[in-house]
Amino acid sequence: MHPVNSNKQTQNTSRESLRMELLADVCLLPGEDRIIDKDIIYICPFSGAVKGKVLITNYRLYFKSSDDVTVTLDVPLGAISRVEKMGGASSRGENSYGLDITCKDMRNLRFALKQEGHSRRDIFDLLFRHAFPLSHGLLLFAYVTQEKYEENGWNVYKPIEEFRRQGLPNNKWRITFINKNYELCDTYPTVLAVPFKSKEEDLRRVAAFRSRGRIPVLSWIHRENQAVIVRCSQPLVGMSGKRNKDDERYLDLIREANDTIKLTIYDARPNVNAVANKATGGGYEGDEYQNAELMFLDIQNIHVMRESLKKLKDIVYPNVEESHWLSSLESTHWLEHVKLVLSGAIQVADKVSSGNSVVVHCSDGWDRTAQLTSLAMLMLDSHYRTLRGFQVLIEKEWISFGHKFASRIGHGDKNHADQDRSPIFVQFIDCVWQMTKQFPTAFEFNERLLLTILDHLYSCRFGTFLYNCESARDQHEVRSKTVSLWSLVNSKMDIYLNPFYTPESGRVLYPVASMRHLELWVTYYIRWNPRIRQQQQSPVEQRYKELLALRDEYLKKLEELQLSDSSPSSRLANSPTPNTSSSTSSPSQQYTHLHTPF
Repeated sequence: MHPVNSNKQTQNTSRESLRMELLADVCLLPGEDRIIDKDIIYICPFSGAVKGKVLITNYRLYFKSSDDVTVTLDVPLGAISRVEKMGGASSRGENSYGLDITCKDMRNLRFALKQEGHSRRDIFDLLFRHAFPLSHGLLLFAYVTQEKYEENGWNVYKPIEEFRRQGLPNNKWRITFINKNYELCDTYPTVLAVPFKSKEEDLRRVAAFRSRGRIPVLSWIHRENQAVIVRCSQPLVGMSGKRNKDDERYLDLIREANDTIKLTIYDARPNVNAVANKATGGGYEGDEYQNAELMFLDIQNIHVMRESLKKLKDIVYPNVEESHWLSSLESTHWLEHVKLVLSGAIQVADKVSSGNSVVVHCSDGWDRTAQLTSLAMLMLDSHYRTLRGFQVLIEKEWISFGHKFASRIGHGDKNHADQDRSPIFVQFIDCVWQMTKQFPTAFEFNERLLLTILDHLYSCRFGTFLYNCESARDQHEVRSKTVSLWSLVNSKMDIYLNPFYTPESGRVLYPVASMRHLELWVTYYIRWNPRIRQQQQSPVEQRYKELLALRDEYLKKLEELQLSDSSPSSRLANSPTPNTSSSTSSPSQQYTHLHTPF
């Protein structure tokens, strides 16, 4: 054989074995297919240029280094917001030719390739096509995956059951199916709770006066004082100050339901924005709404939030801005926005807790409104602080009520600069994390659940966060053709449980929403930094888990000893003494003092 050929063959064999090794490393999901793999250089912001191999499937980009430096990347394609070519065929300088990838999850990736022979054309085209399937007439991965789980997560939330848990319907509130074909409002769910005295015709007239037909409907009712949280969109007042008697009467029915003296309407927007909205036909409730008071909560719009998170990304990735950290963080205003959202929710929860019904809206009632109602409900109702209850809260207040996930996240869409993109849901999860920090024993779930939710907000592996509203999900048969994120979560619940959880049913949580008490969620926003990653698990939690495992081990040994003790042969040998406790009770009942009081 020709020596050159044998040389080539050896190269090919070693390349092939590296490829097999890489593929063996990745645990592909059922339905996940290899698209391309390639030798590449990853320009790591922490370790410099790293040689290795990249594998692209219809679900992820996976990189593994072949150098001495061990670097692996595992990025769902759904987390990619833009792919650009870096440098040209004539670019000078080492590693100046390749790909620049911007991600939605607070990181960017750069890869360098050899300059000769258009070596990046195939990988760029394939990556672009599969990262943005909807822009190329392809299916989102959620429709391709063949994953199977024991539990069907789509059954986690059943509206009628959740209303029943709240004690509805009753003599003041009824359930209506007027929206069963999405005719009243195409962005609302089909099952709604409205004042008992309202007629279907009233609802239609009110819908005509509320932006996008999003009428005031009940989100939550207080079991004792019967005060309610009602959500809706802005009234269509316009520049001429239009009035609608039906809308005014309808809000009064809400107030009367538990004899609230003055109905509080929380408008999430800053006052100036609400006034400016009149120019486009919107607005807010004026003095014509008798027995009602209007409060503005000063929370900024989706564009301000998007820019704020962009600034935050600039100071944490790739390198954390060390020299002026506090002033840099302050200049992003991110924690200030978190503070305003939390403090708005506290005001809502406090009003309801003291027996007064409230109405919450912003402009369309699907961004700031969802943040405020769900956080207030989390403060008021301990059920939502359990692992399953939190799933219900997200399904109910965010997914069923039409937070525009598709527009805000841009699943499978190449238009990264779309003005509809905004991290409103991320901000909500951040607020929840702030609450778990301030009340470490009040939540049944841990930080890992919050991180998992945010990862799959982008991943497109599950159908849970796809599309803008229920009517669109029905049209795309999400429930029958995709898997729910809760199927995954509930199949391995133990990893999402908080070991410090102490159930307290009646307790209302009021977090402190002052800048001094809010922290940057480092383990989310800065988690790609290797220095942060090493410190992720808290030593206290680690030790606590070890002690729990030790306790279980002792209880097991105890049980074994008791079983051998109560076997017939040992019973004959040891005649019972008067102070022996009954052998029927379980070891954990007998030895309750073994439970470590943390």
